[in-house]
Amino acid sequence: MESIQSIKQRFEIIGNDPKLNRAVEKAIQVAPTDISVLVTGESGVGKESIPKIIHALSHRKHGKYIAVNCGAIPEGTIDSELFGHEKGSFTGATSTREGYFEVADGGTIFLDEVGELPLTTQVRLLRVLENGEFIKVGSSQVQKTNVRIVAATNLPMADAIAKGKFREDLYYRLSTVEIQLPPLRDRQDDIHLLFRKFAADFGHKYKMPPIRLEESAIAQLQRYRWSGNIRQLRNVAEQISVLETNREISGNTLMSYLPSDGNSLPQVISDKKNDSDFSTEREILYKVLFDMKSDLNDLKKLTMELMKNGGAEVQQSNPGLIRKIYGDDQQEYDMPQRVSVFPTQKPQPVVPRHEDYDFAETVEEEETLRLEQKEMEMIKKALDRNKGKRKAAANELGISERTLYRKIKQFDLQ
Repeated sequence: MESIQSIKQRFEIIGNDPKLNRAVEKAIQVAPTDISVLVTGESGVGKESIPKIIHALSHRKHGKYIAVNCGAIPEGTIDSELFGHEKGSFTGATSTREGYFEVADGGTIFLDEVGELPLTTQVRLLRVLENGEFIKVGSSQVQKTNVRIVAATNLPMADAIAKGKFREDLYYRLSTVEIQLPPLRDRQDDIHLLFRKFAADFGHKYKMPPIRLEESAIAQLQRYRWSGNIRQLRNVAEQISVLETNREISGNTLMSYLPSDGNSLPQVISDKKNDSDFSTEREILYKVLFDMKSDLNDLKKLTMELMKNGGAEVQQSNPGLIRKIYGDDQQEYDMPQRVSVFPTQKPQPVVPRHEDYDFAETVEEEETLRLEQKEMEMIKKALDRNKGKRKAAANELGISERTLYRKIKQFDLQ
């Protein structure tokens, strides 16, 4: 039996992470058997290397090896691709066609993204796993095949089974042995090794000196989350190799090629949106809107009384209403001087004109402006009371600190 290191060199698997070594070791151990294997791991971790190892070290190594991306084949043609079809079985079937299970008889089939298979195809696949039988599309004749199946998926199969998207009995038949590959962020010591390998490959490919990372860039490389795993790392190495004239890459240069949402160590982040941010904002907005509606109703009431009775009598009979709407500054809003045209005469009937209601046409705009103004004032007062401490101000307002940062930026309160 070949050693783990020799197998990794043979299939160009780079790294010495214990989890990676364990995955390769399991592949070597199951290769001589015919049991089904399920390879799991995130997209881009290199799952396609495991079935190649299994096939190359098995007694089927001289047979065909076929890799099928189940997620890339349309649902209407997947059965025909895997199991074949008879002439005239459907529109466009002008001749009989052999499927992958017939072609790969005596060899190995790698079903990548097996979690994307339709339920009807899963039933057919289960029959192949149980007794090696399949039926072509449009045929009634049962055929036999001797194929070893290695499957891979990046989906959480337990969730897919719970949602009824994947058959539980098929899962257990496929995962007689399960080999899990770790994500790149869990292999920090291997990240720089992989980057150097990619940099050397692209330097040779594009006939230029390979790029080298400074210490700050290596630290950034190992701190990055790498949600796209090895595929993303290879892509970044190629971009830098082609675009950078300076072959010494600093940390700042490296970060300019990395999306800003992943430049930190792995963090436990909930996939669910925090609804409390929206609910607290809604409560604040509703309160402001209700206050504005109340003020607007009071303003309408005062205006109607002014039109009917004259300003002086309204100011004397409703001083609280005047104060509520116009504030305590009576110099700025001197009601008798503005509207009491006939203080000693009997109030004259007033025929309202269209221009007297100009304010009604802009009430929606005023509501929006006053809503933002009130929200801004509340945030200003909270920041002043808490001496600029945003976390304390956010707690007082009942909103998240992130929401407060966004509002400060929106209102330019820096």
